Amino acid sequence: MNAVKIKERSISRTKKDVTFDIVNGIIWFAVLLAVLYPLWLVLIASVSDAEAIIGGKVFLWPVDPSFSGYRAVFQHQEFMRSFLNSIFYTVAGTSLSVIVTMMAAYALSRKFAGKKAVTLYFLFTMFFTGGLIPQFLMNMQLGLYNTMTLMIIINCVSVWNLMITRTFISTSIPNELYEAAAIDGANHFTYFFRVILPLSGTIIAVLCVFYGVARWNDYFTGLVYIRDDWKMPMQTILRRLVASLERSGSADAMLDFFGDAASRAERLRLAEVTKYSAIVVSSIPVVGLYIGMQRFFVKGVTLGSLKG
Repeated sequence: MNAVKIKERSISRTKKDVTFDIVNGIIWFAVLLAVLYPLWLVLIASVSDAEAIIGGKVFLWPVDPSFSGYRAVFQHQEFMRSFLNSIFYTVAGTSLSVIVTMMAAYALSRKFAGKKAVTLYFLFTMFFTGGLIPQFLMNMQLGLYNTMTLMIIINCVSVWNLMITRTFISTSIPNELYEAAAIDGANHFTYFFRVILPLSGTIIAVLCVFYGVARWNDYFTGLVYIRDDWKMPMQTILRRLVASLERSGSADAMLDFFGDAASRAERLRLAEVTKYSAIVVSSIPVVGLYIGMQRFFVKGVTLGSLKG
């Protein structure tokens, strides 16, 4: 039998193809610069001299490197306390959100009477809410205003994350496992803790990223519901400090950050560089979380495109 030889033919590229690739590369490179440069500017400004920042001399590289801003951040008790508060709120809130989401998603993945109505009820809240004022009044009546408990339980479940998790359980874990477990006498609780959770490591990691980033970046909840400074999350404190410095003629909150400074002018200069240092410090945990969980992102997002 004669061997069949298949000749490989190279696809010829026209001038239009080459032109398109060049233009496309230039556009996306410009987009990349537009996204990365602000981040780079914050980073180099955090280690530059305050006078250079105020004079607009910081452009591509640090000018007269100094770590005075970082020293001020780590020595300030209010900021570090709010930093620890944010860690507590993020860890506790994310843990609660993941547990509740997994349990609700498992329930929605099973067949039961009225399943469509329950699913529709969840989806309705995804598009329509009562608004901030009814929610605020409800939390006031429940005695949750100005409490750390509210920072943990508020926005506990995202319907989008719930639907993604339900789809994962429905498509990735075969129903035959439940039938086999039921034959051995396992109920839903046993099946959930002994089978579902051990096989859902990927989606749990994705939920930790989604919920963790959302809670870490949340400043609005503390702004609306928390009155005592010692209960504030870091992002709320940071927003207040940065906003106070950017308001023309008023930087009192930011100046209070440096009560030991010799003069108002010195405190203003120190406040300028500390603003960038605080932003970098507050971003480190979430950047580390993204890098550590990067391999789960694509699978976690594409799960929502499957029917279940």
